[in-house]
Amino acid sequence: MSARDAVIAGATGLVGAELLRLLAWDDTYTRVLALARRDLPLQHPRIEARPARFEALDAALAGARPGADVFCCLGTTIRTAGSREAFRAVDHGMVVALARWAKRHRARRFLLVSALGADPASRVFYNRTKGEAERDARAEGPASVVVLRPSLLDGERAERRFGEQLSLRLARPLAGLIPAAWRPVHARDVAAAIWDAARVESPPAVIESAAMLGAAAR
Repeated sequence: MSARDAVIAGATGLVGAELLRLLAWDDTYTRVLALARRDLPLQHPRIEARPARFEALDAALAGARPGADVFCCLGTTIRTAGSREAFRAVDHGMVVALARWAKRHRARRFLLVSALGADPASRVFYNRTKGEAERDARAEGPASVVVLRPSLLDGERAERRFGEQLSLRLARPLAGLIPAAWRPVHARDVAAAIWDAARVESPPAVIESAAMLGAAAR
């Protein structure tokens, strides 16, 4: 496999930080261009921090070579964002902007971390937004788009999400009794699954949460 650039958005988040570590040590990539608004969790000669300016991605990612793999690990909550509109601006608007950039710059593949239950027809705002982001990334992104739909994410976040923390405390002791499709999945496993999907010639279009369990150990 020839060397190429990797572009990652959301590299300071739970999954993105794990993925950044994998990309930095992967000789497949000559550079890892990381879009971020705060300090990256890892420094490495291959990693180049770029400003997370989704309204001006051509400038933010100036010099990126055609044929890159583009990894989108963006995600927030309505509480963190402050409103439904602000949440949608991140989880839909920024995602689709990056997919459009990927198509314009002839990216090899666009890999998107979405969420379990994503569906553009859902009555649940969160699931509907995620589903619309998937749909529009496929419509406006490059020919190869891979979507990962993890269940509740396990791992240590920099930000506190009370609802997630409570759910994890309840779910961890019962993990073996929860069907694999809904079982909490560790961020390391999601990162490993998205990394694996970038390295094969014909990955599935959608990777559901159950298929990610234990991916970091495989």
